[in-house]
Amino acid sequence: MPRLTHVDDTGAARMVDVSAKPVTAREATAKGVVTCSPAVIELLRGAGVPKGDALAVARIAGIQAAKRTPDLIPLAHPIAVHGVQVDLEVLDEGVEITATVRTADRTGIEMEALTCVAVAALALVDMIKAVDKLAEIGRIRVVAKSGGRSGDWRRD
Repeated sequence: MPRLTHVDDTGAARMVDVSAKPVTAREATAKGVVTCSPAVIELLRGAGVPKGDALAVARIAGIQAAKRTPDLIPLAHPIAVHGVQVDLEVLDEGVEITATVRTADRTGIEMEALTCVAVAALALVDMIKAVDKLAEIGRIRVVAKSGGRSGDWRRD
């Protein structure tokens, strides 16, 4: 039966000991969406928002966030982040954010990919809020992972 790995037999939160696990190449990809107004879409596709290059700021914020994940998520292991790619695609209804994070370490990198997307989305909202106070962040999820004991996985 599946169990929560970050909870011990008494129900207390714990950091999983990964010291005996082998170092393997790992990769995770996460996605999310910032839904925003047609006015924001027009600005992103054209002259830009009043604060500056919103997409570049979101990209850099996401990269920084991936590297700071263990500072934000209490039971996340500090692992070496070897690569981060953040793509922002302006769609008619908003901006889709895709982050792929890579490492060679003893534990997964899904939390880094999720944190990357979440913070990129937050930074984007900060950049566009003067134009669209109703912007929303949603659908943040892992869409693929590879490496480690559980192997490869892809969301259908």
